[in-house]
Amino acid sequence: MRGKGAAVTSQSDELPRIPPPALIGDIGGTNARFALVTGDAMTRFPDEQGADYATIDDAIAHALEKSDTAKPRSAVLALAGPIQGDAVPLTNSPWVVEPKRLIKRFGLEEVILLNDFEALSLALADFTEGDLDFIGDARPEPDRPRVALGPGTGLGAAALLHVRGMWVPVPGEGGHVDLAPVTPRDFAIWPHIEKPHPTGGVSGETLLCGAGLVRLYRAVAATNGAAAPLATPADIAAAGLAGSDASATETLDLFATYLGRLAGDLALVFVATGGVYLAGGITGHIAPALKSGRFREGFVDKYPHGPMLERMATAIITKPYAALDGIAALARNPMRFGVEPGSRVWRA
Repeated sequence: MRGKGAAVTSQSDELPRIPPPALIGDIGGTNARFALVTGDAMTRFPDEQGADYATIDDAIAHALEKSDTAKPRSAVLALAGPIQGDAVPLTNSPWVVEPKRLIKRFGLEEVILLNDFEALSLALADFTEGDLDFIGDARPEPDRPRVALGPGTGLGAAALLHVRGMWVPVPGEGGHVDLAPVTPRDFAIWPHIEKPHPTGGVSGETLLCGAGLVRLYRAVAATNGAAAPLATPADIAAAGLAGSDASATETLDLFATYLGRLAGDLALVFVATGGVYLAGGITGHIAPALKSGRFREGFVDKYPHGPMLERMATAIITKPYAALDGIAALARNPMRFGVEPGSRVWRA
């Protein structure tokens, strides 16, 4: 254990050791979920709301104060954003994560940072059919590339590859690739889409997230010359599924189509015959729309590779807190996963 006043190292080139007990966390733009892993046991703490704390340090301290578990010796935290440098800002949160500061405050021996969807991708190695709600009849091939994609506060994406007996996560920012209009209806709607950044175009996250669902609804209503009385993703989803608002119904159809197109793009990049898996806070709420056929239509409409995509499985992840399960799997057996060390491991 690091003594008081000892130096804290920067990023390490050594492989993760993750001494137990390990504090693990899945930190999104809205919620922060923590647990403590010791051997095969995982003790979950109540969820924390990011808006309730000025820093992630304070959220961790509050979670640990409410628990009578052992003091953690290491931490593995999954963050909604790219992992770069010694101070990592979250994409959709004011929090900045500083591993050196966490080591000093909590007396940790090691801190590892992962991208949030990279952490979710780790869980793909152990999913069973009971953890999934399949969209279509295709089923995954074992030990083949897998992709995780999910609309929530933002839009996350990552892949998991099986290489020389080891699962290798591939983090990325695939949610920020551009979306383009394809059909005449798309071209009619596109001029009405509110751009979150004046100089930016329409990215996946522009439309395929909670705020994006609202943007798409307003654009559809404007194209229809109709009012847009619904103001929240939950209200739009409920009205769209119930068929009580024509613009909301079309919005869900288009959301499913556009998510399918992006999922198909990522499936082609990785030749994801191990499957494409949907997570995020929105997917479970709009599962009927995703299973209506429009998602798969968008997914396979990739000439000349439609037949290959038809054989790729797509599914909604139904297992709760799957990202924490993925992080816990890494904490229990780091050598099972090819997690790149240098850019994400800090030691006391």
